[in-house]
Amino acid sequence: MFTPKRHSRDDPDLGRILNLIRENFAYMEGRIDPPSSMHRLTREALAKACETGEVWSLGPPPRACVVLTFRPDALYIGKLATDKTLRGQGLAHHLIAIAEDRARALGVPRLELQTRVELIENHRAFERMGFVKTGETAHEGYDRPTSITMQRPVTP
Repeated sequence: MFTPKRHSRDDPDLGRILNLIRENFAYMEGRIDPPSSMHRLTREALAKACETGEVWSLGPPPRACVVLTFRPDALYIGKLATDKTLRGQGLAHHLIAIAEDRARALGVPRLELQTRVELIENHRAFERMGFVKTGETAHEGYDRPTSITMQRPVTP
């Protein structure tokens, strides 16, 4: 059984969460352009995310994680990662349920995330969790879409 945990700025698990993200985003290397922002992610950035939003994991130790950022119209889901040896066991669904609970508690009407255009398998996984494509964006310096935005309404 995996227990959900909300992390704080000084939580020693933040280093493990950073490693979990790096290890489980590594498969994107060479598949996406531009490279993942995870290359710029630091423990300090995760600590700040604990203050400006929320960082959750399932463990212990952390085996899946997500970073939640509050916006007036949506709760943004970022850096969702699941240990590759545990994929298919519902951990991402569990983290999305936590995000929905948090959005509901805050009165936010929808969940939102972005996924890279090239990662078709991620698009399908998020569609299975009730997300729909709502737009496309391009990273600075690109004249083509590099990410798609997906949203899901928060159920009452």
